[in-house]
Amino acid sequence: MAEAHRRLIRKLREHSRLAADDLAEINALSYAQRELKPDEDLIRQGDDPDVSALVLSGMVARYHLLDNGRRQYLSFHMAGDMPDAQALFVARMDHAVCAIGPALAALVPHRELIAAFDRTPSIGFAIWRETLIDAAIFREAITNNSARTMQARMSHLFCELLYRARVSGLTEDLSLPFPVSLVQLGETLGMSVATVNRTLQQLRSLRVADLRKGVLVVQNWKRLAETGQFDPGYLHLKKPMP
Repeated sequence: MAEAHRRLIRKLREHSRLAADDLAEINALSYAQRELKPDEDLIRQGDDPDVSALVLSGMVARYHLLDNGRRQYLSFHMAGDMPDAQALFVARMDHAVCAIGPALAALVPHRELIAAFDRTPSIGFAIWRETLIDAAIFREAITNNSARTMQARMSHLFCELLYRARVSGLTEDLSLPFPVSLVQLGETLGMSVATVNRTLQQLRSLRVADLRKGVLVVQNWKRLAETGQFDPGYLHLKKPMP
């Protein structure tokens, strides 16, 4: 089984049941690999792609590009995620996806995915469910940036990333590669760079979490989750964090 097929199967099994026919269809999908440099766009706002991307390694981010050149980061995606699955159902991308640090993606032709949906609709339902979980993450991000304190915003984001990574088997401890800059973190959470730095220092001094040299380390999961008011129910995953 190729790495792309293994990643996709494991990811879809986090929230959907896959029968033998589903596995055969997924394993028959072809793909091309694309290496991405830090900040390189995988998909540009306004594109009409004919392939869907599956993250194989590293991390990518979904973002809106504003008229003044600034970005609003909407979500982060790790190995196994399909950050542009919406392109299967809409004509043009209303956002962009870029690499956060070096990343590797598999590009799967839309025509093959659609043909697989016709033969085994349960795969289509599973990928559609993936897009619905993305939408739930967007809704949570809106609440996070609008209604929570600065510490709670950052804590919630850190909890979400670590929880998803643990469920996906991408880390076995309470640390995670997260090579994001202070500017990018601010553009995610609606904070100035000075506020990002101050909030990180607060979490660090409380010995709750730390982000240094591109690695997120959680020192006290329970307190971080309480600070961020984190309830993983919106992720709709079948298994809890190990």
